[in-house]
Amino acid sequence: MAMKKKITAGTFALALGAASLLGSTVSAEEAASKEDYIVVYKNQNSLPSGYENVLAKAGGEVKTKLAKLGAVEVSSANPNFMDEVEKSSAVLDVDIEKVIYPETPAAAVEASEEGIADGADLYNDYQWDIKQVTGNGASWELPGGTGKSVDGKDIVVAVVDTGIDYNHPDLKDNYAYGKSFVPGYPDAMDENSHGTHVAGAIAANGRTMGVGPDLKVAAYRVFGPTGGASTANIAEALRTAADDNVDVVNMSLGGYDWMQDPNQETSDVAADMRLFNRAIQYAIQQGVTVVGSAGNNGLDISSPGKLSGDDAGATHRSPSSQTLIRVSAGGANKNLAFYSNYGVGKIDVMAPGGDLGPNYDPSTGTGRDNSYLAYSTIPGGKYGYKGGTSMAAPKVAGLAGVIIAQHGKDKLTPAQVKHIIQSSSEDIFKQGYDKQSGFGLIDAVDALD
Repeated sequence: MAMKKKITAGTFALALGAASLLGSTVSAEEAASKEDYIVVYKNQNSLPSGYENVLAKAGGEVKTKLAKLGAVEVSSANPNFMDEVEKSSAVLDVDIEKVIYPETPAAAVEASEEGIADGADLYNDYQWDIKQVTGNGASWELPGGTGKSVDGKDIVVAVVDTGIDYNHPDLKDNYAYGKSFVPGYPDAMDENSHGTHVAGAIAANGRTMGVGPDLKVAAYRVFGPTGGASTANIAEALRTAADDNVDVVNMSLGGYDWMQDPNQETSDVAADMRLFNRAIQYAIQQGVTVVGSAGNNGLDISSPGKLSGDDAGATHRSPSSQTLIRVSAGGANKNLAFYSNYGVGKIDVMAPGGDLGPNYDPSTGTGRDNSYLAYSTIPGGKYGYKGGTSMAAPKVAGLAGVIIAQHGKDKLTPAQVKHIIQSSSEDIFKQGYDKQSGFGLIDAVDALD
């Protein structure tokens, strides 16, 4: 499982950081004993008066204020912090903050492409996935199909991820701006590759192509070179993107909340879930279409009990909301990828995320064919193959962008964009809705026609 308590991942780093602070009277042991908490208040869009005094009396220090979401991130060494804060009538939930990670690709291979070629040569040779979505480029001939808006305004897709290599030749002309929410890393430059691969699927325009080669991408970096991100940082990035008037947000993130993990109470994960839901709802209310990946565990996520496996209790995909667009991953043969999560009521549509070919046996690892993976941009002006629902979600984000471009900025609600995507999708499994593909495989030509 990808969900972990924040203290588990950060204890050593916190201790090391505390010990290196010159002149600090805080010992490494004291720093290591601190936990980070999410406190969610009953009012969804403001913080109650006097809340800082309540937190301070409980031994808490505010790290991040999420006023528009009615929540705060707090650090405390008081082992009774939660019990004391929950006594406040203004508090809805409080729990230990969780860590969310980029969705780990099911497979990844850096490509070796030498020389400079003219035109979209790599698109022609390797990008079956973009061809599948765009009808071999037919959607680019339709109004708004490239992402160039009918009203001349930029359509911006926010990539909440590891950042973007804004110097990549296939992306630099479509890079709008970047913001970092990673402590100690003010630059939005991608030092991982995940975010750059995602951005290329949306708006590459060079040797490779994205679904909307005239869309703009903005980096909202929440992950450093390694490791995860706090719930508060991701929620703040999503809130900021909404306030920046982006049109679409892509979140190819990997996380789960265990509602009845034997090591924690059910209430111990409620605050994180509520904060994510509030952030997603805030963005949607601001007119932003939010897209998320379904996960790469090859599991039925319709039942929380099934996802928990041998562990008692209920597990939920996170971040999650019924109002975002949740995407499963398909292969070149319009099959459900072997790694893709699925589930009734949990999948809206399917998009190509790549797999390892029809002869691949996941149990033995034999028969692998990397050409069936998704090919896109990676940092350093390079290209690479990846497979995952992380690679499927940005195709839907790109499709949302070109749909908006066809109608004009701020003309459609997120619900209308979602309806167009769902109603235009190709019915590939059983007739109507199904647990593998939701309403079907996305189709940009039908969506814009």
